[in-house]
Amino acid sequence: MISAGDFRKGLTFEMDGEVYEVIDFQHVKPGKGAAFVRAKIKSVLTGGTKDTTFNPSEKFEKVVIETKEMQYLYGDGELYYFMDNENYEQIPLEKSMVEDALSFLRENDTATINFYQDKAFKVSPANFVELEVTQTEPGVKGDTSSGGTKPATVETGFTLNVPLFINTGDVIRIDTRIGEYMSRA
Repeated sequence: MISAGDFRKGLTFEMDGEVYEVIDFQHVKPGKGAAFVRAKIKSVLTGGTKDTTFNPSEKFEKVVIETKEMQYLYGDGELYYFMDNENYEQIPLEKSMVEDALSFLRENDTATINFYQDKAFKVSPANFVELEVTQTEPGVKGDTSSGGTKPATVETGFTLNVPLFINTGDVIRIDTRIGEYMSRA
């Protein structure tokens, strides 16, 4: 059991028969009245978020989320197939579940998949990936590394802003958590 006063980002708990993850929280101690915890929580299975207040002494059942490193094999438009590298078991996942991660996943790349009661609910690419730029405007003589930015499309189809000196064919490092250019690879 865990109390609302012990909430931390990323903690998962069960409330009203549903599993939630704490996205953000704040302990509030008003001048008058009792203290409370204001939290933004996300349903693990449906993905919906809501803001809620809790009494710090409220107790909830802590939930264990299993994570596995799996290899992305291919997608057929509706289902996307991942393979467990330990037992070679393949699992199909719906597009809605993997949509955010697909911007950074190529075939045969490794992704982290979260499971609750053997049901996959979240797919995350590696924090940093190296992808080839497939289309961008050519650099112009005089562009410097400290200049502006321009849009570029990488091999997965994801578009982001890159410095002016990046050209088509360059391999760049991307932070997948924020979707931004980090450096040349």
